[in-house]
Amino acid sequence: MKKRFYLYTVGISLLITTVVYGVTVNEKNPEKDKFLMEIISYVLERGHYDPKTLDDKFSENVFFDFLKSVDGQRRFFLNADIRSLERFKFEIDDQFKQTSLDFFDRAYDLLMERMSQVELLYNSLLEQPFEFTVVEKINLDYENLPYAKSNKELEDRWRKRFKLDILERFTTLKENEVQKKEQDPEYEMKADSILEQEARETTLDNMKAFFESYNELERKDWFEFYINAIVTQFDPHTFYFAPNDKERFDMSISGKFEGIGARLEKRNGEVKIVEVISGGPVWRGELLEVGDLILEVAQENETGISISGMRLEDAIKLIKGPKGTTVYLKVKRVDGKIEVVPVVRDIVELDETFARSSLIEIENKKFGLIELPKFYVSFNDYGQRNAATDVRKELEQLKAKGVSGIILDLRNNGGGSLKTVVDMTGYFIEQGPVVQVKSTGGRKEVLSDTDRSIVWDGPLVVLVNEFSASASEIIAGALQDYKRAIVLGSKQTYGKGTVQNMVDLNSIISNSTYGDLGALKVTTDKFYRINGRSTQLEGVQSDIVFPDRYAYVEMGEKDQDNPLPWDRITPANYEPWKFQLNYDEAIANSQNRLKNNPLVDLIDEQAQWVKKQQNKSEYSLTFDDFKTERSKNKSLSEKFEKINSFESEYQFQWLPDASHKGAITEDFKEKRERWQKSLKKDLYIYEAVHILSDLSHNLAKPKPIKTASTFE
Repeated sequence: MKKRFYLYTVGISLLITTVVYGVTVNEKNPEKDKFLMEIISYVLERGHYDPKTLDDKFSENVFFDFLKSVDGQRRFFLNADIRSLERFKFEIDDQFKQTSLDFFDRAYDLLMERMSQVELLYNSLLEQPFEFTVVEKINLDYENLPYAKSNKELEDRWRKRFKLDILERFTTLKENEVQKKEQDPEYEMKADSILEQEARETTLDNMKAFFESYNELERKDWFEFYINAIVTQFDPHTFYFAPNDKERFDMSISGKFEGIGARLEKRNGEVKIVEVISGGPVWRGELLEVGDLILEVAQENETGISISGMRLEDAIKLIKGPKGTTVYLKVKRVDGKIEVVPVVRDIVELDETFARSSLIEIENKKFGLIELPKFYVSFNDYGQRNAATDVRKELEQLKAKGVSGIILDLRNNGGGSLKTVVDMTGYFIEQGPVVQVKSTGGRKEVLSDTDRSIVWDGPLVVLVNEFSASASEIIAGALQDYKRAIVLGSKQTYGKGTVQNMVDLNSIISNSTYGDLGALKVTTDKFYRINGRSTQLEGVQSDIVFPDRYAYVEMGEKDQDNPLPWDRITPANYEPWKFQLNYDEAIANSQNRLKNNPLVDLIDEQAQWVKKQQNKSEYSLTFDDFKTERSKNKSLSEKFEKINSFESEYQFQWLPDASHKGAITEDFKEKRERWQKSLKKDLYIYEAVHILSDLSHNLAKPKPIKTASTFE
């Protein structure tokens, strides 16, 4: 069990629902596709927590989900295409069992044909000026929008989409011209025809880049969409990762990768540096800068390879590599100079991923804040940098500063490693259960903190929102059940109560002749709070509800397709924290403060407006109507700016990251200073400090506890 424990990942799956388009002529490898389906079927049948029955209903759901994933906005397929594919609607379950590709092959061929037509179409649609006085509307309710009945109708849809895009740009350009005229009466405003042309040229450039980027997709990339339309029927977090996607997933969890430390973009066949990552090899040596073009890539003692025309994904493979190795980049500088730049690859850490802390001072009192974006870990070596060890160091750093209370900010934290959660929860309690895990087959296990030492025994507030999920919900729920912390934030957290394991499909069969098969992230367990309730669907209910702008937007687990149901099991054996005497009083005081805070009502009004905007699907394509609607929204935005004008009287001082290695750079300092400015304007932190202040009065201290080493 211990080995599995280290492999748990409990973050939100970011399902690829964004449609990617492109036309690529490439070789089929049907035998590999069939083999992949067979292996995935084997893993799902034996490993999934709640295997599905593959029947006609399952088939129908896959049919519609696949079409949605490749043409969700109904911009390519015609109604006749869908009718021709409907004969497969109730056959996909059987085809999956038999590893048949009939449906996918037919759908793929049709999609490529329609995309080719659209790629030939957009130039002609964008050649002629658009007239913004013609009264017409566009409906963007894709869920209920029927497929176009003819090529002519499809062409008109694209025309309206382009018109809306250009109208928005034209309106912005027009407003800028008016503003320039107001500032300088001598300024000669550009004619509307010139502004329309500029807006249209931008749309044309974007469409060229759009197809250039997605023309690199191969048949196997589209096959991933089909596979995931199948596996996500089991639950929204079971997901297939192709080899490169698996690598990116691991990087997102660990917060680090091996490479040169630069982000790349491909445009007009050229690979360009678009960001230099601070702390990376390129940044440290000042070797490259934004705008430089990479022409060729060479490994040590090898001839350079031109990457012009190469898929960006393949070019990145050549550039990345193990720490300590050298890659030679032939680059064209911004000034036109061409030279070869050797770069010694290294571990690149993404600073925004890691825990960071700040000291908060008010009226001679000190409080601490720890912001944790995710529960990061290296699956290959837990001893490397991970969320639990970093948070411990930040806690000890804040303790040394003499803080009276600590805020643990888990807002927007989508989860990560389960082991780091268990370890981290143990920093705030003496010992005891943290989470219960029920595995495939019904076996239950209680994961506990067995270290009797406590890193922080003082007042604690946990900040959450609708995007706090999975691992975040485990620690927030456990600390709430122990009455160890007060949870402040949205009405409930995301509501993801499942655990996933990453299954390397290459390990299922040895000596595969098909190359790297990728991996399947499969739901193998459900976790439960120590009170026995699952966080699945219902999340963690905040002790103090503080609305935000997304309060009415559907975004939680309950709003996903095919979520596992909520249930409960027997509670674990635990005792609540006994040393906070004014827990209920602090909650009541906070609720009264929020009730009388006018900004809270304004935030709620803003949230209702955001919901209204989200539901809006029909737009006028005339300039006057568009401008009027824009003016209304601008007035409301200005009204809601009062929220952003808030600034607390607290003084914030960022602390050097306890796990940060190397010198503190100017770039690093600037990022931290900006962070501190944002903290002063954060209403939620402002209220959290008030709660900590209430909790710190009449606080009973626990008796000294022996360290774990005493019991060895």
